[in-house]
Amino acid sequence: VVTLSLLMYPVLRSLALQLHSAITGSYVAGTHSIAFINCLNEQIAKDIARAIMDKKLAACVNILPKSLALYFWKGELEETTEILLLVKTRTSKIGELSNYVRSIHPFEIPEIISLPIDQGNPLYLKWIEESVPRD
Repeated sequence: VVTLSLLMYPVLRSLALQLHSAITGSYVAGTHSIAFINCLNEQIAKDIARAIMDKKLAACVNILPKSLALYFWKGELEETTEILLLVKTRTSKIGELSNYVRSIHPFEIPEIISLPIDQGNPLYLKWIEESVPRD
């Protein structure tokens, strides 16, 4: 019984938080995330952003202008310009988003990282919720 309780704790906690959120209308921190994806140029960024939106993996994708990137690749210091995508989505979609982007991205190892959204405009967070279908 103790082992089963420990194994079920994350699921039960998640359900309790969702129920509390539904009853009180409060936001549960971490329900949504922002993913960062780097791209070689603006056309690739637009193509990936549109593909993400077509798959309904995000409520919104911002395409940020060129930035300078310095990084080590295969032992050498590289310096390039990149375009950054900011992807707003459900945290539960991050795995699917990451897998999909890796399948279409031209980089051998694309940057796909995410951070949970702790707080924000409740109406905006509700809009993300409504825009991205549940699993």
